[in-house]
Amino acid sequence: MTNGVAYDRNLTWDGCVNVRDLGGLGRISPGAVVRMDEPSTLTGAGWTAAWKHGVRTIVDLRDPCERTPDATPRPGGMTTVRVPVEPVGTPFHDRWQRIDGLASPLHYTAMLDEHAHAVVAAVRAVATAPPGGVAIHCAGGKDRTGLVALVLLTFAGATTDEICDDHLLSYVRLQPRFDAMGARDQLTAVTALLTDHGTTIEESIAATVSHLRMPDFLLDGGLSKADLTALEARLTS
Repeated sequence: MTNGVAYDRNLTWDGCVNVRDLGGLGRISPGAVVRMDEPSTLTGAGWTAAWKHGVRTIVDLRDPCERTPDATPRPGGMTTVRVPVEPVGTPFHDRWQRIDGLASPLHYTAMLDEHAHAVVAAVRAVATAPPGGVAIHCAGGKDRTGLVALVLLTFAGATTDEICDDHLLSYVRLQPRFDAMGARDQLTAVTALLTDHGTTIEESIAATVSHLRMPDFLLDGGLSKADLTALEARLTS
């Protein structure tokens, strides 16, 4: 709800399938932050929709080796900030590739403990972006984007249920792409994986949220007090 009115967070940007506004969750204002799958497949109409929504900064959470050329040029006034989140080449990365492929919320708490600075760097990019809305993305907009969104939402006072519900939406949005690849139903696959580890998607998300201590997590991870103030302003105005 925003000012007592239900806000439709779902966005239709031609060329992407997993796009939604975080506005209306916690203290986040509509248009402040959008989460999405990689925008390289956006058409001209898709980029126009992003621009009309107010997006002026794209925060790319992918590793450099994942980047692909845009199918259509980005609007000239749109800034791209690259902040790789996944700690490729580290023992953490190798360990969790074996456990969950870094494709479930099972690794979220460990990531926040062992590589907080990488996550906080992404949060800083949101906080210090030029005026206008910010869109964050990885490849599918589900896991790395999901973790950064979880941190932003927790800081903004969203409930655990809101964060879980938002996370689960990505499985629904992305399934047509997995179907086209002949891949197994991803919600079923991740649910089975977490069951083997004695937990669920919802419990993993809840455990991560309860593990976070705001604003200490951000400050301890390198966010300055000035950036913390900027983050509050970014999310709420």
